[in-house]
Amino acid sequence: MAIDMRSVSAAELSVLETNKVLKNTYLLLSATLGFSALTALFSMSLGMPGGMAMILMIAAMVLGIFVLPRTANSAAGIGVVFLITGMLGFAIGPMLSMYLSLSSGPQVVLTALGGTAAIFVGLSAYAVNSKKDFSFMTGMLIGGMITVFVLMLANLFLAIPGLQLAISGFVILLMSGFILMETSSIVRGGETNYIMATYGMYLSIFNIFIHLLAILGIMSED
Repeated sequence: MAIDMRSVSAAELSVLETNKVLKNTYLLLSATLGFSALTALFSMSLGMPGGMAMILMIAAMVLGIFVLPRTANSAAGIGVVFLITGMLGFAIGPMLSMYLSLSSGPQVVLTALGGTAAIFVGLSAYAVNSKKDFSFMTGMLIGGMITVFVLMLANLFLAIPGLQLAISGFVILLMSGFILMETSSIVRGGETNYIMATYGMYLSIFNIFIHLLAILGIMSED
């Protein structure tokens, strides 16, 4: 039986390209997470007020929606993604300072960091090794995000700790789903831009961390 060498070569090239995108994504993700940690520490040392943190988060969101997609196919995109993640790291400085000022604060922060790392590594490893297609989750995740947004708006007025706990748990589940879907998209060749892939994974990790921190913070008060 004759073997079509062109199809074999195409398949090999596809695997090589997928592995390259995955490798570049994880390398850039590691660098942006490290940069965020440094900007968070700098923010804490400056004692930045919480109001400024909100402004930075909104600015980072605007950059992620309107600027990053336009620069993601050039070297400028790397600079933009570092700017966004640096701003988000700087923005959580006040939150980290607040938790660290509590008696059990350092333990809460370290547990949140460890839990976030475990969730990301476990889900990413599963998606990479299983090579399953998780794109079917898209509709559910978008619907879930809309639900979370409505609940968060409602809790601004209700201020119910139990509802905040439920919202944070729901967000962690949603972000876990996004990690599976994003990793699967890279592995299956759907996502070929490592800068956009890095941004998506960073946002999932960022949200898991701050909401896990919120859950552990509420539980430590009991």
